[in-house]
Amino acid sequence: MQKSFSDSYAAAGVDVTAGYESVELIKSHVKKTTIPGVLGGIGGFGGLFELPVQEYKNPVLVSGTDGVGTKLKLAFLMDKHDTIGIDCVAMCVNDVACSGAKPLFFLDYIACGKNYPEKIEQIVKGVADGCVQSGCALVGGETAEHPGLMPEEEYDLAGFTVGIGEKDKLVSGGHLKAGDALIGVASSGVHSNGFSLVRKVFQVNSETIAVYYDELGKTLGEELLTPTRIYVKPLLALMDSVRVNAISHITGGGFYENVPRMLNENTLAVIEKQQCFKKPIFDLIMQTGNIPERDMYNTFNMGTGLVIAVDNDKADEAVRILNNAGEQAAVIGEIKQGEKGVALV
Repeated sequence: MQKSFSDSYAAAGVDVTAGYESVELIKSHVKKTTIPGVLGGIGGFGGLFELPVQEYKNPVLVSGTDGVGTKLKLAFLMDKHDTIGIDCVAMCVNDVACSGAKPLFFLDYIACGKNYPEKIEQIVKGVADGCVQSGCALVGGETAEHPGLMPEEEYDLAGFTVGIGEKDKLVSGGHLKAGDALIGVASSGVHSNGFSLVRKVFQVNSETIAVYYDELGKTLGEELLTPTRIYVKPLLALMDSVRVNAISHITGGGFYENVPRMLNENTLAVIEKQQCFKKPIFDLIMQTGNIPERDMYNTFNMGTGLVIAVDNDKADEAVRILNNAGEQAAVIGEIKQGEKGVALV
């Protein structure tokens, strides 16, 4: 008997029926992210969203895209896939919020060696959870099966988001000046950057991630897989009450690469390390890997996920708003005149 085309495709390693099953399993997770503006459901050729232009005088769309990187290796080793989607959302929506925009919708892209519907469901559950945390809708995505290109048990995850903001309220750095206070907001841990170094330091495998560390209060794997913190709602609450002059999202490249991105010429960010938030995981990485302190601050967030510049007389109010929104926030430095860059003292 001659095989059908679908049989031939399955023989080539692509299971079309698994794709259909995945879509059915994720529908409930997608549904919980629905917000005003969503048109239609998943399954179409494009995700539809009606822009709330009537709420803005000069609306500007702000987009962001990113992935999770080699943190995925931890998910593979621990066979835990329900939080990695939060990381994917966080890396995109935090950047958009740092521009002063409100994320509206999100799309994900999963490339996998083999489509295991239950695993795809867990990945998308994390994506949906991240969307709920940030107040945006999951309007679509793509799951691509890549037999022969990727190992069957592995996948890659990336995302894309679009937000909207009022043109004259976007955070451009134009108001930044000497004398501004710098507010630090605590991270939840390593977030989603620096994992290539982390994996090398701890020689990450199924045994090393199972080691319990007293200073962490959990296993190494549990600590490293902690989801990236999503700052969207606290940032929007802050910007509703206080003019934010600049924001830096501390991601790959740590302080030395990211803080200068929010600065103007002849402005120097002076940050007091002792005022920043301490996370035991970073001391453990530094000591285990014998890594110089400067390299640590040039790679990791070191416990501070955001650095926010506000007028000095608004610093206490900004800290109060962020703390009331559930964040740990504190004044960690100031902007001074000087050569553009960051000084950690």
